[in-house]
Amino acid sequence: MRAETVKKLASECGFELAGVTRAEPLAEVAYYREWVEAGMAGAMHYLTDRRGELRADPRALLPAARSVICVGKLYNTHPPEPDDALGTGRGRVSRYAWGEDYHPLVRAGLERLLERMRACVGRPFEARIAVDSAPLLERALARRAGLGWIGRNTCLINQPLGSWFFLGELLVSLDIEPDQPPPERCGACLRCVEACPTRALVPTGRAAPAWALDARRCISYLTIELRGAIPQELRPLLGRHVFGCDLCQQVCPWNRKAPISQERAFQPRHAAPPLEELAALGEPEFRRRFARSPLIRAHHRGLLRNVAVAMGNSGWKPFRRPLELLASHPDGLVAEHARWALERLSAAD
Repeated sequence: MRAETVKKLASECGFELAGVTRAEPLAEVAYYREWVEAGMAGAMHYLTDRRGELRADPRALLPAARSVICVGKLYNTHPPEPDDALGTGRGRVSRYAWGEDYHPLVRAGLERLLERMRACVGRPFEARIAVDSAPLLERALARRAGLGWIGRNTCLINQPLGSWFFLGELLVSLDIEPDQPPPERCGACLRCVEACPTRALVPTGRAAPAWALDARRCISYLTIELRGAIPQELRPLLGRHVFGCDLCQQVCPWNRKAPISQERAFQPRHAAPPLEELAALGEPEFRRRFARSPLIRAHHRGLLRNVAVAMGNSGWKPFRRPLELLASHPDGLVAEHARWALERLSAAD
């Protein structure tokens, strides 16, 4: 099967980016191991346990694999209101979580692609779909497949389309002509590095990659992946982020002309939720409200923890009452962060 045919089918299945690379051991895994050994994965044990070594070779997921088809699904949408118009009472949510959870959508697209490929090939072949949770070095594979280069912000950047993409993979036991990685085009730009409030983008001392993401300082990690207490020295730097952060992508010059997704599932529903409304959510209501949203990943206690920090950072005195209620919350993690936030509001008097 020709690579151009695969890309055409992928486009028909709703993917803006598609490319092919060989299913073979990845040299990038050597640096991945260094990154893990340096502790930069934080408490994300799924990146550091036995699944980590599976990332060395896509054939660990499908032994018969000969090619990996990498796809990108655009999720960029217009904010419901300008960033500088957001009131003090609203929280900030990462753009990828404004709409519905992307996993079912990307998987469904890959299932359609596989079905069409089977019809074109006309003979049996083995295949496996992977969307985010599978132990693959997704960005390394996508770069090899020509989808883009890895920027200083560690995101995959496509020259004409930017970086607002979800990635997915289809491993197949077919020999398909591979694409080539594009050149790196960040140049001397350091806007993402300078925009990060917590200084999570750090130099590696290597030629490539020259920059790495220290997850332990990343706002997305702190508000989504971290299950325990947010380090006190980092809390003031989170601002009003309650779920994720897009600052390193927002300032990227390659995103200035990024196209807008027409996918209905990604249209904004949770872009700037009222903090007081979030603080009042009980767990059953939290689960109902965010059942189809990525925000469910933070868990109820995690979101309340984040909301408390955001309220404290807002400097807005009307938040004192909801914070007092959170300070008496039965969950100790939520209560401690609410007490910290109350002290921060008092210090702002």
